[in-house]
Amino acid sequence: MDTRYLKTLVTVVDTGSFSSAARSLHLTQSAVSQRIKFLEEAFGYSLFDRSGVALLLTSAGEIVLESAQRIIGIEESLRGKLKRIKERQRVALCCTPTFGTVYLPGVLNRFMLESGAPADLKFLLHSPDQALQGILTKEFDIAVVEHCPDADLSMFTSYPLPQDELLFVSSPELKLPTPNLDIEKLLDLCLFARKEGCSSRQLISRGLDEQGKTLDDFAGVVTSDDLRLTCQTVLSGGGISFMSKSLVCEYLQTGQMVGHYVKGFPHSRCRTVIFEKGREEDPLLRSFARCIFKVMDVPSPI
Repeated sequence: MDTRYLKTLVTVVDTGSFSSAARSLHLTQSAVSQRIKFLEEAFGYSLFDRSGVALLLTSAGEIVLESAQRIIGIEESLRGKLKRIKERQRVALCCTPTFGTVYLPGVLNRFMLESGAPADLKFLLHSPDQALQGILTKEFDIAVVEHCPDADLSMFTSYPLPQDELLFVSSPELKLPTPNLDIEKLLDLCLFARKEGCSSRQLISRGLDEQGKTLDDFAGVVTSDDLRLTCQTVLSGGGISFMSKSLVCEYLQTGQMVGHYVKGFPHSRCRTVIFEKGREEDPLLRSFARCIFKVMDVPSPI
């Protein structure tokens, strides 16, 4: 049986009359009457007691109504499930290159295993400013950024992650003092730095300013967003870099790189999960964020 007949019965009961049901269903009153008549003939019982002023269900009508509501509910549930298959869920993520290199593969793997539903994923690596702008313009659903402590995140819903430690790194063949040294020991070398807008570059500039120095005081500055190229150049002794310890921890542990701390330099930065305000209750985004906290091995606040 076509469920529109059952829906018509439910609408008549809900609205209290054939005429009101007709307006609600955008039908003529005659069409509503014909549908109810079809049900009565199909089941062999009158569904309404038409003897009084008010429209009342008969005993048979109450039984049919109960089943009609249940059948319509099942149909709506089925349509919803099929719609979710057709309209795949999507997550657009933006993160800074350090997080993307070190942690993103583990986050994506965990999310795909735990989400329980097919989802299309889009992720881009950008500077903090670009990531935050992408959240505001709805290009991205969620962002993870490393940033300076004084960054203004008041326009967003944010959840802090463990701070990121930074240090200067060099090849052992350069024989630089470790773990602590003066900035003067580094100025004769080529510095591999991130582009403008990246927090590591901002922190270098702040540290140099504290020492009365600028980037121009280095023998040379190479601006590169290719973290792998930077690491390979440092390993070969071609220069130094100021970067996240998480990126080079394996090289430090094996002695292929040496870490240095410079007095007066900020050696840590904040790392934060960012949502557009109001979207933190989105189930799919919450699930993705929880995977981030699990991979970072910290309790999830959401």
